[in-house]
Amino acid sequence: MTIQTKIRGTPVTTSAGITPPAKVTVIGLGNMGRPMAACISRAGFQVMGFDLSADARSAFAKEGGNAATTIDEAVNGAAAIVTLLPDGKIVRSAIEGFKVKLAKGTVIIDMSSSAPIGTRALGEELIADGFEFIDAPVSGGVKRAVSGTLAIMAGGAHATIDRADKILLSMGPAAFRTGPLGSGHAAKALNNYVSAAGLAAAAEALAIGSKFGIEPNTLVDVLNASTGRNNSTENKLKQFIISESFASGFAMALMAKDIQTADELAHQIGVKAPLADEITAMWNNALKQLGPKSDHTEIGRYLTADK
Repeated sequence: MTIQTKIRGTPVTTSAGITPPAKVTVIGLGNMGRPMAACISRAGFQVMGFDLSADARSAFAKEGGNAATTIDEAVNGAAAIVTLLPDGKIVRSAIEGFKVKLAKGTVIIDMSSSAPIGTRALGEELIADGFEFIDAPVSGGVKRAVSGTLAIMAGGAHATIDRADKILLSMGPAAFRTGPLGSGHAAKALNNYVSAAGLAAAAEALAIGSKFGIEPNTLVDVLNASTGRNNSTENKLKQFIISESFASGFAMALMAKDIQTADELAHQIGVKAPLADEITAMWNNALKQLGPKSDHTEIGRYLTADK
């Protein structure tokens, strides 16, 4: 059967796509992994989840998912493997442990937030070993993971993205073809750098305005009706910072890691990025002061605290 893909970029037809009810293994059942696995399942795939954490496996099972107790059970017979792990080093370690159980031609999709250059090296090694590999990180947070409306950034060979398109499109309305291996992870890191810079600027503006006598909610309304509007002014200031709930669901540690990834990429490829250097230092200092369990919106609390 010939399929016309909906992934953004040059339209491509393929007759070798992975289609339901093929088995898809999702490795990493955290706050994002569980709802993303559920989306893949709703699309008709046989989803097998795995996580080293028994609590995560239990939570997935309670939500109706099928959780394996061993990695061998999880990957056996899978047409595609989706990894959603803390960083690229953990992704590499996991894949090196289970790849001997995979059939040649299995598609591995790294949807973690990994370092782009490391992703490219890993992908080239896997392709040389006879597997297919793309990086396809996401943006949108837990709410959009649940609704299946994530923004997806896919790096790698077009033919491999074609094979994986039904899996990807179960989690988001479209996937942006960003370029060669590692470019999806580069785009994700750069997006979060821009997002973090905008959030920090907005939080500082609130602090300055409040000190001068501008009611915080009023300033947010001004920003959202003006050129200062961004994702943070619309979706984070009133909801999490002014309310002091600090409960967006995205950890400070993850945001700081992504910003660091973007900054390191700039240095690795010889691009001067003084603002990225400053933003990276700011978020790393905030993480050190507030701790790894803090929510990323607590940057607002950090910026108004006595240093």
